[in-house]
Amino acid sequence: MSQLDVAAIRKDFPIFTRTIRDGKKLVYLDSGATSQKPQSVIDAEVDFYSRSNAAAHRGAHQLAEEATEAVEAAREIVANFLGGESDEIVFTKSATESLNLLAYSYTSLITAEDRIVVTEMEHHANLIPWQQLAQRTGATLSWFEVTPEGRLDLSNIDNVITENTKIVSITHQSNVLGTINPLDAIVARAHEVGAVVILDACQSVPHMPINVTELNIDYLAFSGHKAIGPTGVGVLWGRSELLEMLPPFLFGGSMIETVTMTDATWAPAPRKFEAGVPNMAQIVGLGAALNYLSKIGMNNIHLHEIELGSYLLAQLSAIEGLQVVGPVDMQNRGGTISFTFGDIHPHDLGQYLDAQGIAVRTGHHCAWPLTRKLGVAATTRASLYFYNDKDDVDALVSGIIGAKKYFGRE
Repeated sequence: MSQLDVAAIRKDFPIFTRTIRDGKKLVYLDSGATSQKPQSVIDAEVDFYSRSNAAAHRGAHQLAEEATEAVEAAREIVANFLGGESDEIVFTKSATESLNLLAYSYTSLITAEDRIVVTEMEHHANLIPWQQLAQRTGATLSWFEVTPEGRLDLSNIDNVITENTKIVSITHQSNVLGTINPLDAIVARAHEVGAVVILDACQSVPHMPINVTELNIDYLAFSGHKAIGPTGVGVLWGRSELLEMLPPFLFGGSMIETVTMTDATWAPAPRKFEAGVPNMAQIVGLGAALNYLSKIGMNNIHLHEIELGSYLLAQLSAIEGLQVVGPVDMQNRGGTISFTFGDIHPHDLGQYLDAQGIAVRTGHHCAWPLTRKLGVAATTRASLYFYNDKDDVDALVSGIIGAKKYFGRE
């Protein structure tokens, strides 16, 4: 049984005090796209701009020192949240940039004889960078297929992760299916052949306890805005010895050690990957967000989403003509649930639900190869978070049933 007091939690989020669509209650079921922000995160950004705004890692005056201290304090918060070390945390502008950073930095380390492995359920942000790396280097791009049930097919794992595999980059939790992928076997096989494992954790870091040491992975990327933090800040975690080995991705101020007119040397990681003035207020806001999540408890959040997801799946299964896309139970699954509804197009259903004050996502969810594999052009997606409750689920179900009548499908 969930221990979260959702009514009390929602009071921390100012957006839930507003109404939309002619006074309707906001039912926000699109946290897989971006999460809402508590007042403490908003206040942290405002306070930085109001009291300590200066360029971090530059200048010797008090404001510059305060800005630097605030950014580095946030770095420590992120490291503790992930179970890593502060010198393993690279701040970027997004998880997409974090993954592209790795794909570009590995360009000189990959040859035409090498293999890069992904899965069919990847978000475009964890597919296209590796496609492009393969095209630049001549390397082979391979992938794990997805079963009709929405799980990875690992039956031929030794043939997918071969002896010449150098990179395995996979999603931890699918942004479409909600599937939580089995990492142990994949990580073990990857390390057996000497490959690094990169985890797209955008849909897992905000929703469940994550410890990079226990996962035994090599890199991890996530975005702040999906973890009740600000937009404009992402995180790349990497093993310190690997970050030291990689060449930088962007060049400019802060990431250098020495510069002449003809040459330059790089600062140690993580600074060599953080060219330019960082997104300081957003980084500070991210620190506040992770502190908030830690106070709620990541295991409490995970258990709440399992309970709420089970309730939603049960309600959806009772609607005639509705088909869940992906796992139909909460075994190794998160609170992101996609579905089709007869011949009502997801975009039409999404617009009808919006008219009822219910925010969901429709489309291919930046995972076009996956929707093609599953034989659906688009789906409607409801993504749950710890500020949702059964009333939100009931509103969604009522809205879906109302859409059936509205579109004359009764």
